[in-house]
Amino acid sequence: MTASTRARRLVAGAAATGLLAGGAAFGVSGTATAAPAPASVATVVTGDPHDRHERCEWKKGHWEKKWVKGHWEKKVTYHKSWHKGHHDKHGNWHKGYWDHDRHYKWVYVPAHWDHHWVKGHWDCKHR
Repeated sequence: MTASTRARRLVAGAAATGLLAGGAAFGVSGTATAAPAPASVATVVTGDPHDRHERCEWKKGHWEKKWVKGHWEKKVTYHKSWHKGHHDKHGNWHKGYWDHDRHYKWVYVPAHWDHHWVKGHWDCKHR
């Protein structure tokens, strides 16, 4: 009885291992853009030698320093002004208040270095 239990376990384990290996091979044969790789590792996918995209590598997202030319841009300026209290023509008192005005002003921004975020992407090298 114990020998048959061991044999069944051995057969079940071999079948499970075969299914896992087949599933992994099927998953690798999918397209490169189906699922992104983890951000901590660079994944290399090699395909058919007759394929146009023979070697692809996953580049994780990163900050990149870029040169920005001088340009004009519209900036917001805020002004606070105090309106004094007053009596209207009926003799009613209206309290003073602060007014917050928003204006736009065109200013020239000289050329400078700026940081831009580059999203993760597949980098494919062609032969």
